[in-house]
Amino acid sequence: MSFYQDPPSLGNTFTGDAALRSHLRRMLPSDVRAAVEPDLERFGERCATDLLALDAAAEAEPPRHVPHDAWGRRVDRIEVSGALRALDRVSAEEGLVAIAYERALGAWSRVHQLAKLYLFHPSSATSSCPLAMTDGAARCLARHGTHDPALVAAYRRLTSRDPAEFWTSGQWMTERSGGSDVSRTSTVGVPLDDGTWRLNGVKWFTSATTSQMALALGRTDSGLSLFCVELRDAHGMLRGIRVERLKDKLGTRALPTAELTLDGAPARLVGEVGRGVRTVAEMLNVTRVYNAVCAAASMRRGLSLARDYAVRREAFGRRLIDHPLHAATLAELEVETRGALALVLHVAELLGREECGEATDDERATLRVLTPVAKLFTGKQAVAAASETLEAFGGAGYIEDTGLPRLLRDAQVLAIWEGTTNVLSLDVRRAMEREHALAPLLAGLAQRAESVAGDALRPSARRVRDAVDVLRGSGGDESAARAFALSLGRVAIGALLLEHADWAERQGDPDAAAAASAARRWCARPLVDDRAAAFPSEDIDALI
Repeated sequence: MSFYQDPPSLGNTFTGDAALRSHLRRMLPSDVRAAVEPDLERFGERCATDLLALDAAAEAEPPRHVPHDAWGRRVDRIEVSGALRALDRVSAEEGLVAIAYERALGAWSRVHQLAKLYLFHPSSATSSCPLAMTDGAARCLARHGTHDPALVAAYRRLTSRDPAEFWTSGQWMTERSGGSDVSRTSTVGVPLDDGTWRLNGVKWFTSATTSQMALALGRTDSGLSLFCVELRDAHGMLRGIRVERLKDKLGTRALPTAELTLDGAPARLVGEVGRGVRTVAEMLNVTRVYNAVCAAASMRRGLSLARDYAVRREAFGRRLIDHPLHAATLAELEVETRGALALVLHVAELLGREECGEATDDERATLRVLTPVAKLFTGKQAVAAASETLEAFGGAGYIEDTGLPRLLRDAQVLAIWEGTTNVLSLDVRRAMEREHALAPLLAGLAQRAESVAGDALRPSARRVRDAVDVLRGSGGDESAARAFALSLGRVAIGALLLEHADWAERQGDPDAAAAASAARRWCARPLVDDRAAAFPSEDIDALI
């Protein structure tokens, strides 16, 4: 009789995630948890069923650029699958942006929203990307667009739950000349007498090109300024925008990403003239948090599939899960995934407190440093975890028909979008030097370690405290910025895992044993890279 291997199966992504449920039990007040958990459980089932089917359908039908109609007229239509459009409607109906701005749960609304994003991202065909920019644009307009009725109306659409009204937003920063160096932006903003502007230039990499609006940087006489561009007119035609081509990407293939020429595109100023970089920072803070949440989510999805496969697949007379070495490999992936989750949930809590005006000065400083740290650290984790996950499936992990290689292809962008590891490491350094934001973070991490009461966790807590002391004297040299930022991520995760494990043990939480094991395993690793102190210039010169 022929043998056919059963593929991995995905169950409810909320009830199947013991770490997420345990963290929410610790973090959320009982009344908030009573409101949040039923919504997440219901949505977790959708993410394993109908949304998972839409995700697969969207991936199978990538976007297509139609430059001209049948009669030769320039139309620049981007056709996407009906499944991707359906996922956009789900995003509105489920309030994946709106929850954060309705604030029905006060500062905890961000934790609710980003926990829901965590469930959604791996089943979203990367429609989480335009949601990130939509959320970031909403935050920008809420703070800098209240003077302009058109921008107020756009904000309402970005935060709507009505699919007929809901807009998504793009983020148009990248140009041929600059990339992450936005100071080299060549797009020019020309003011008109009626107070509006026209933009002229080339945007080299524009995600969410089928969105209804975008925020774009443009150069003015007073310096870089931020503009809101409504892409289409009442007939659905692009306004002063030409699509040169769609980008052929390694991953995120269901998502249309384009190269655009702006030829008098109508725009409205957001914030003050010449203050565009500072204004757009509001957006980047949100999109970087999204990136980190999506990285943690992709790690959990890959591990969930690998664990299910390990109980279905037999090799050498036993199930894979019964081989100690394979089980240990999955356990290491669990430690990584729990570490990423602990970090992003902490950032989500701080973000909610900051937005609601409840954060202390120390919490705001901590958020300032942890946002780029969380993004850069989880982005690197996600790529490594995806590679290990594919290996756990053997040859099947390399075959496109299984859908598994997509885990690695899609993960790679998480280390690139919203600032590469090096760019964000320098951002951490700026926060340390200009805003003196490091001291409150390190003090908070040391305090978390010192508060650990459980005997079995105390050696790990001492390692975290020692690592904090090392970091206090490191990170001054630019060549060490990357090693320092990654070390900061490792130490922060260690402190957060210990805090959670100590709580779980004291409360008798069902996840206590796993939480403690994860904390101890994490803290047993080297927490601080020796290169965080400095990378001697003679070594750099010799190696490059």
